[in-house]
Amino acid sequence: MSDDFPVAALQFADSFLPAGSFTTSYGVEQFVAAEEIEDATDLQTLVETYLDRQIGPCDMVVVAAAHGAASVGDHDELRRIDRRCSAVQLPAEFRESSTRTGGQLCSLVADTEDDPFLSAYGRTVESGDAPGNYAAVLGAVAARTGMTARQAAMVQGYSFVTDLVAAAQRVLRIGHTEVQRIVTESRPAIVTAWEANADRTVDELSPFAPLIDVLSAEHERAERRLFLS
Repeated sequence: MSDDFPVAALQFADSFLPAGSFTTSYGVEQFVAAEEIEDATDLQTLVETYLDRQIGPCDMVVVAAAHGAASVGDHDELRRIDRRCSAVQLPAEFRESSTRTGGQLCSLVADTEDDPFLSAYGRTVESGDAPGNYAAVLGAVAARTGMTARQAAMVQGYSFVTDLVAAAQRVLRIGHTEVQRIVTESRPAIVTAWEANADRTVDELSPFAPLIDVLSAEHERAERRLFLS
């Protein structure tokens, strides 16, 4: 394992990473429009619900499975995992934002990482033979840059939380201190989400958050939108 893996984890968890996640709100915009969340307390509950119902039983499982496939250089299995990730995401906006940011990450690492496996998978995504979901790409990148599956899942969880609260800050009256409090209080939930799903296989993906799915569908048809999802 490379000695610089902690730095790689920091790099891929950093909001400075140009993967385009700033265009997504993970449904927060519609939650606010529907008056389902109004303050930091509501937002904290939403973050924890996402981690428990969506990120843990879906995204983190995909990250770990993709990590395993990339660790042994199995493109076919990585492609299967990637497609499975798309199959279980009901809201069209979530699928589109996942593949958009995943494709951007794939392109980025192809240009910056000297790794034939990642470059080849990038071409697979560009050709349309694989969707390029963010979780699948992140898992593969993590494996090839020396992170463990657990570390990759922590990157996924942390990145999700910071992206979501950053979006919420643009549509809610919520200050920087409150945002940081939410991130801090979410740390145990990120770990719990991983530990509760670490033994799942990609065939056992089970995201279940009906209200999130319903509001996302409403967001697709909204006349005015600040975010793409």
